[in-house]
Amino acid sequence: MKLWVNGKAIEAPEACSVSGLLTHLNIDGTVAVERNGELVRRADQASTRLNVKDRLEIVHFVGGG
Repeated sequence: MKLWVNGKAIEAPEACSVSGLLTHLNIDGTVAVERNGELVRRADQASTRLNVKDRLEIVHFVGGG
């Protein structure tokens, strides 16, 4: 299915959850995910199913000093 991730169109597996998409994209570690303008809590990522044309923003946290 076609999704938009960080402004780019991608193909993702059908019936994919947010956590499934992160695995598909080889993203691990601490990230924040916004779906269609709303934050997806980390506890809800496995149960949040994605739909065709969803728009996601995935942000990695970077430490510094």
